[in-house]
Amino acid sequence: ITPNCDIPPPGVASRHISHRSSSRTTTASKMVWAAYNKLLAKQPLLVKACTSFVGFTAGDVLAQNFVEKKDKYDYARTLRMGSFGLLIHGTTGHYFYGALDGALPGTAPVTVASKVLIDQVFWNPIFGCMFFSYLTATSGGGPTEIMAKIKADLQTAVMGSWAVWVPAHTVNFAFIPPAQRLLYINTIQIGYNIFLSFLGNKDVEEEEKTK
Repeated sequence: ITPNCDIPPPGVASRHISHRSSSRTTTASKMVWAAYNKLLAKQPLLVKACTSFVGFTAGDVLAQNFVEKKDKYDYARTLRMGSFGLLIHGTTGHYFYGALDGALPGTAPVTVASKVLIDQVFWNPIFGCMFFSYLTATSGGGPTEIMAKIKADLQTAVMGSWAVWVPAHTVNFAFIPPAQRLLYINTIQIGYNIFLSFLGNKDVEEEEKTK
């Protein structure tokens, strides 16, 4: 019986299958990335808002399931976090970083350092005020509760962000194309949102008891 020379040995066949599978995955990833960039060029505000929606939603899902490990999942809380990303973070980030890049173009070390400083000293506290105001208001709180929340947690949020965002934005402003800034930020933000979600949804009364 003459052996069939067209049939490769099992090890070679498995490598061929693995290679084809990897090639298909790479091709699919390239197609998704190309489609994302095409849509980003056509509808930058919408795409960035949706990207922020995904980032903030994912951060809260991770916070509730793996950090706080709640007995009962709070879907309304996830909706509040996701809607903040969609309506506030994505839109304001689009305009703020667009204006920042327009005012300080380029990637020279002084330019990068200036952008990081402006982001962390100016934009960071404003963002924190918007975040705590939005979450408190959509949870039924009024001006008094909003001010109490900002007073209790804004400093912690701003100072806590420095450890993450100073190095992250140094990379951002030095190497990331302006159109991709919010995508990069939201990639980092998923992990940071675990901390932000926990802090933003913590009751002020509970915080006072622990002091």
